[in-house]
Amino acid sequence: MMENEARNNVSDRIPPGQTLTEGFPVLHYGSVPYYNDMSKWDFRVFGLVEEEVTLSYQDFIALPRREFKNDIHCVTTWSKLDNVWEGVAVSEVMKRVKLKPEAKYVMLHAEHGWTTNLPLDDFLRDTSFFGLKHNGQLLSPEHGYPVRAVVPHLYFWKSAKWIRGLEFMAKDKPGFWERNGYHMYGDPFKEQRYDFD
Repeated sequence: MMENEARNNVSDRIPPGQTLTEGFPVLHYGSVPYYNDMSKWDFRVFGLVEEEVTLSYQDFIALPRREFKNDIHCVTTWSKLDNVWEGVAVSEVMKRVKLKPEAKYVMLHAEHGWTTNLPLDDFLRDTSFFGLKHNGQLLSPEHGYPVRAVVPHLYFWKSAKWIRGLEFMAKDKPGFWERNGYHMYGDPFKEQRYDFD
């Protein structure tokens, strides 16, 4: 009985159209950035903020960290359950930021000009964070080293690899994949893969 219940719980965690994987597939557009000099890396917060904030790499990795556990779901139909991350909660970064009241959305900015958009409420969820380690290991360059966003309740393209900044906005606008036909929101349990869904 217990085994059946466990299996049912696992199946409830896998959105429609997804297939469970034990691996961690690597998917991205463009080349993988490799960092030789972290003194040149920074993290910029701008847009509808009272004052822009820029954190150096040393500033960022010195922020309080904690463990996060989640399932992740890729728009290309794989799901990976029971991930364990070490990272910085979005709330820790936001302690250093004063938003203007009209801020309702955020654009995540990553290397090579890559972007993805989120409603502010989704970005600020307790489950959203900046990942530094996955399953006990530093992120590999292919998975977003040194820092990737993780927004696990949405399809994984919303969890920008190689993140470098946050732009707060009054109105929603599409990021890279959204401009190229992906859904503006991306709820895996509603199969919001593409803009015609």
